[in-house]
Amino acid sequence: MVTTLEQVFRDEWGRVLATLIGLLGDFELAEEAAQESFTVAADHWPRDGVPTNPRAWLIRTARNRATDRIRRDRSFASKIGLLATGDHVELPMDSTTFPDERLELIFTCCHPALAIEAQIALTLRTLGGLSTDEIARAFLVPEPTMAQRLVRAKRKIRAARIPFRVPPPHLLRERLDAVLAVIYLIFNEGYSGRDELAAEAIWLGRALTELLPDDPEVRGLLAMMLLHDSRRDARFSSGDLVLLADQDRSRWNTSQIDAGRTQLDHAIALGGSGPYVLHAAIASLHAEMPCDWEQIAALYEELARLTGSPVVELNRAIAVAESEGPDAGLRIIDELGLDDFRYLHSTKGELLRRLGRLDEARVAYGRARELTDDGAERRFLERRLTELTASPD
Repeated sequence: MVTTLEQVFRDEWGRVLATLIGLLGDFELAEEAAQESFTVAADHWPRDGVPTNPRAWLIRTARNRATDRIRRDRSFASKIGLLATGDHVELPMDSTTFPDERLELIFTCCHPALAIEAQIALTLRTLGGLSTDEIARAFLVPEPTMAQRLVRAKRKIRAARIPFRVPPPHLLRERLDAVLAVIYLIFNEGYSGRDELAAEAIWLGRALTELLPDDPEVRGLLAMMLLHDSRRDARFSSGDLVLLADQDRSRWNTSQIDAGRTQLDHAIALGGSGPYVLHAAIASLHAEMPCDWEQIAALYEELARLTGSPVVELNRAIAVAESEGPDAGLRIIDELGLDDFRYLHSTKGELLRRLGRLDEARVAYGRARELTDDGAERRFLERRLTELTASPD
């Protein structure tokens, strides 16, 4: 039952919370009510069984808890009107009872009144269900700092009366960059093994293409996610991480690759040459055999020019190492200064291993392991360290 509840949380948290925010108009009240509904489920479901429609059950329970809380706290009395309709009506358990309000939620979180960092963090917390600690690690900041950032963002939404809605067409553009960045981060988190987050990001990407069908970056982001996600079943074997070169390509989802390339073609036809279109073009090249590493390196070079991102430079170093040799890749890596980024150290360890510099490789892989909490990645690094220990110098 614990596993079932955890899976429901992963699958339904974003939908439940988005619906509650739409009903209540208050992030903090909605989040508290959602958390309480899951707590009640943990108590009731083992005894009574999982309901036919867990999402509807959770939303109804959360709404009832929120109603009780509002009634108890006179400072929230003005909010009673938000719950007046259907307050005493038994909700049907059909899944269509509650509209999907995730798109409204992400545009609310990405309002320009909030700082970009707060927009991304709030969306990851509310829509993705990530813990404050997980988000803090993603931003490389202490957990208390991130907790304060989230609280301030929620209070600003309430104080500024930011509406819970998809903005009208003339305001979409000013929100779009933040929305795309948030979806990209949610997908990245899901790509590490949380399939429900990857699916959430792809759903949002598809919804955005319906809203903005002529925006090449929207289509580029969707293309990139589809192409990367096509390799999902091959990226892990018995829970262990499998690198791209070692993946069983028969397990790749070819229809998803085709769908991603169709979106990429649309983006290019629209004149797209922005970061997400470049990401998608790189992902498309990775799906070819053999990979054109020189072209991939060239695309990363252009992407680095546009973004100024040292992480993009790290990816360029990997492509350069494939096309020109490990030494060439290491020269780029040594200039990056990403000392607390685990992928820099794991990449450096791999290139040093290929060069036979095993002592240095052990140090690099050891540092990557110190920085890694993910179970599958940590096991991969430990296997590499074991292999290096067994290898003669």
